[in-house]
Amino acid sequence: MSNLLRAALLLLTLAVLAPGAWADEKTDDAKKKLTVMLDWFVNPDHAALVVAQEKGYFAAQNLEVELQTPTDPNDPPKLAAAGKVDLAITYQPQLMIHLSAGLPIKRIGTLVATPLNSLVVLKDGPVKTLADLKGHKIGYSVGGFEEALLKTVLAKAGLKMEDVTLVNVNFSLSPALLSKQVDAVIGAFRNFELNQLDLAKKPGRAFYPEEEGVPPYDELVLVANRDQLSDPRLGRFLAALEQATLYILNHPDDAWKAFVAKHKDLDDELNRRAWRDTLPRLARRPAALDEARYKRFAQFLAKQGVITVALPVSNYAVQLPLPD
Repeated sequence: MSNLLRAALLLLTLAVLAPGAWADEKTDDAKKKLTVMLDWFVNPDHAALVVAQEKGYFAAQNLEVELQTPTDPNDPPKLAAAGKVDLAITYQPQLMIHLSAGLPIKRIGTLVATPLNSLVVLKDGPVKTLADLKGHKIGYSVGGFEEALLKTVLAKAGLKMEDVTLVNVNFSLSPALLSKQVDAVIGAFRNFELNQLDLAKKPGRAFYPEEEGVPPYDELVLVANRDQLSDPRLGRFLAALEQATLYILNHPDDAWKAFVAKHKDLDDELNRRAWRDTLPRLARRPAALDEARYKRFAQFLAKQGVITVALPVSNYAVQLPLPD
């Protein structure tokens, strides 16, 4: 065989093999990369995500996780549904509302496993008990679910929605209380707004919905497009998240240092307090699903008219297997 022929055959072989090699390389990259859209700006609610990044738990699962922040907090579930991101963070009530409206998403994991939402008043204000809310103004940020919460809490005190005046204060809950624009706010996160008020030397008092007739629920959940649940990256992601959560619980001070090393702007007193108050509420088993809890809460939303019907739990959530 002539040298010229050998060279021609070598070139032909490279031409045939190279595209496959490149494709494999690209496929390997695709297996690693995972985009997660947060519900809002980074804060201690996202502790497990940030620590998993900083301590190498995602990398150990052969994942490159990119955390993105939304321009509109209503967008993340829609972006996951549209396949624009792999995962999105939302709230269990919003998950059920979105899904009832036809959004093709499912919960695959939990970040914060207890309610954070609360009704907050100033300790030195006119409201000492829930019954004192009669005739007063209550600020809110998001209609629908927050109104359902408030309706249930008021009923526990023998009040109706007509007994109070609702004021939309957008997301300025603490300022609205401090300026006495309203006498109470619904939708205040107990790990943030209570600390904000305390730092302003105007301590607050919280009434907790789960103690006033509202079934317990998961606050922050991770959702994916329901057609992408067989993606093997998801199980690896949840395994890394569980490792990060356990590290945070075992080493809270070191975990905090890793958290603020990535986000130096959060190294302040408010976020230190929020970190302290958030850690006990993190999901120890992020992948685990309490079906009875989801069923009970869906029935509550349906009874309150927030959703039209309580669908089977399998429509809302799934428990994915973790890697061996």
